[in-house]
Amino acid sequence: MSPSSTCDLIIFDCDGVLVDSEALACVVHADVLTQHGYAISAEQVHDRFLGRSAREARLEVETELGRAFPDAYTAQLRATIDRVFGEQLQPVPYIADTLGRLSQRICVASSGTPTRIRSSLGTTGLLDRFDPHLFSAMQVERGKPAPDLFLFAAAQMNTPPARCVVVEDSVPGVTAARAATMTVIGFTGGSHCRPGDADRLRAAGAAIVIDDMRTLPALIAPSLNRDEIAVV
Repeated sequence: MSPSSTCDLIIFDCDGVLVDSEALACVVHADVLTQHGYAISAEQVHDRFLGRSAREARLEVETELGRAFPDAYTAQLRATIDRVFGEQLQPVPYIADTLGRLSQRICVASSGTPTRIRSSLGTTGLLDRFDPHLFSAMQVERGKPAPDLFLFAAAQMNTPPARCVVVEDSVPGVTAARAATMTVIGFTGGSHCRPGDADRLRAAGAAIVIDDMRTLPALIAPSLNRDEIAVV
């Protein structure tokens, strides 16, 4: 076993991995876009924008429309998500117990804004597990599927990319982590996940895909290396 293969840091995506937010967010995003003249369904938002930042989604839609949304768009989107998440957001099943069983350092690297990450983790009782190690796509030039966010998180945590394992639920997230030369465990246990998602995450480069967080600690026990993760 090569010491360079050891996992020293586990980087978690937030939405759909720590908090079961994606289905709620897709509905809100679709409703607000439609109200601002871009008719789209929650399913279409899921297909196009899952795992990407709201900033990038807005720029893509504005380019397609050939016009910019008013400032009220972002304010309305944030306010509606705040309300819906405050009323309905839940942690991913078993995540709290799972985090308690991990011996490695952990952090969050999410496409959400710093405020959204902190709020979602606070609402679900997970903030104390990660604070202050919360990293947002707003802190880098390019969001997922570019590797910038994961490389930034690893640098902030003083950990070489080769010693990081990422837990992700989206193809852009898996693609970003692989581009950062990190091992990726795909997760399909969120309420937004569909049949075929596991195959899509594997095709994007996930070494293994799980649908129950309780299986995670054994996969990345300190005695296991990257090659062993890939064949579990």
